[in-house]
Amino acid sequence: MGIVEILGVAGSLSLLAGWRLYLTILATGIAMHFGWLPLPEHLAALKVLANPWVLGVAAIGTVAEFTADKIAWVDSAWDTVHSVIRPLGGALLALALVDSSDPAWQVVAFLLGGGGALLSHGAKATTRAVVNVSPEPYSNAVVSTGEDVATGGLLALAIAFPPLAIAIAIVMAVAAVVVIIALRRLLRNIKATLKKALGDAPASPAAELPQAGTSAPD
Repeated sequence: MGIVEILGVAGSLSLLAGWRLYLTILATGIAMHFGWLPLPEHLAALKVLANPWVLGVAAIGTVAEFTADKIAWVDSAWDTVHSVIRPLGGALLALALVDSSDPAWQVVAFLLGGGGALLSHGAKATTRAVVNVSPEPYSNAVVSTGEDVATGGLLALAIAFPPLAIAIAIVMAVAAVVVIIALRRLLRNIKATLKKALGDAPASPAAELPQAGTSAPD
């Protein structure tokens, strides 16, 4: 892989780690184990992901995340716990993909990988906060299943076709920004509506003025 493909794969893995960290590690490790992801010699550090112990822990984490992500409010609690773990995991994945002999690239990869994972994690966590407000019980499972399918599909594309990885990373980053902005506005509107429905909205200035024909108390 050339530098563009390496950066594309690094960006894709980091952003996907913000959605499904353990699944990303598991899928990448399996690809390493079976040789589906050809790597230059300087990326030998990534072979640790193919270690059976690493694959075992990643598989356990994948199952736990798959289960927790389908339950309302448990998913938000899981996201809160992973607010640091996912960005760190994304940063380390990106770091492992760059040439270890170039410290400057290592710093850039670590920062961009962590930032990308944090960005996609923020979009995911914000989406779940909105979904959890919904009264019906199936939206969490539907959204979570969609994330599972999208993560698996995008991982397969990035690993099988590294030249496409840079496009995947760009589209995911832009989509995450748009989702965060849109859903934060929606959350504010939902909170305002709930306050009004519960009678917590502040009275309007007009309501505080004495009506015509009445006099203010002495």
